[in-house]
Amino acid sequence: MIKGYGIRWSVHPLFVIVMLASIATGYFAELMSLFAIVLVHELGHVLAAKSYGWNVREVKLLPFGGVAEVEEAGHVPAKEEIIVALCGPLQNVWMGGVAWLFGQWGLLPAGWAADLLHANIMIGLFNMLPILPLDGGRIAQALLGYKMPFHMTLVWCARISLLFSAVMIAYAFYPGTLANGVQLNALTVGCFLLLSNWTYLRNVPYVFLRFLTRRDRIAARLLWRGTVAQPIVVTGDHTVHKVLRLFMREKYHLIYVMESRGLVAAVLPEEKLVDSYLLDGKPGRAVTELFR
Repeated sequence: MIKGYGIRWSVHPLFVIVMLASIATGYFAELMSLFAIVLVHELGHVLAAKSYGWNVREVKLLPFGGVAEVEEAGHVPAKEEIIVALCGPLQNVWMGGVAWLFGQWGLLPAGWAADLLHANIMIGLFNMLPILPLDGGRIAQALLGYKMPFHMTLVWCARISLLFSAVMIAYAFYPGTLANGVQLNALTVGCFLLLSNWTYLRNVPYVFLRFLTRRDRIAARLLWRGTVAQPIVVTGDHTVHKVLRLFMREKYHLIYVMESRGLVAAVLPEEKLVDSYLLDGKPGRAVTELFR
């Protein structure tokens, strides 16, 4: 592990396995090229995140990219997350273009230039798959957050990621690819992503809790710039926890509590429910208890 500019940089064990396999099979030069591509890809994310003032704690390098641990995930404007996610694959675009030009101009051996171009295309496209924690998965999560409650977004993104991870594993055994044996790269990466997202799905309650603990920052940002409140209409029997699961990431909410005859019993600001959940520790209490 190396620490630089306040960020811990480490190589994931999966990358270490690939390194050892490359050394054993005589592909060490190709591995170093892959390592450089992955590093620049991840630097694109880091520089974009830093430009927004994000706190990047650690970057783990994987054979297909990297995973940056940031404190702001899920708590900043979705637009920022989309731009930060795109800044990784964009590095592959310019690196692939430079490799192609250098090959055309004779500044690089044609075979090496072609390999660099191919590697950048594969890494860039692979990272755009809608699988967490890939860039495509993060972009999909940010976009879905505009249309769906945040808790539902977390659950469905995890499920979609699991589905595509399973498809990747199935591809490794697809009859059309078995002529050259099982695709070990697809199998290894697919298994890694499947296990990662299975763990992520189980941890959704904790991810959602972290979202709620920082919801005050989101609300303050929305109120500071002025926003149209998104109403949530419920009956008094709804529990605090159930209402919180209806919160959307990019909206400020006013909760309308309705009586049986269509009358409004109370209008509660979202802070009232969040504070009740976090401070009172009674997620199962009815919302009517908050204004009695």
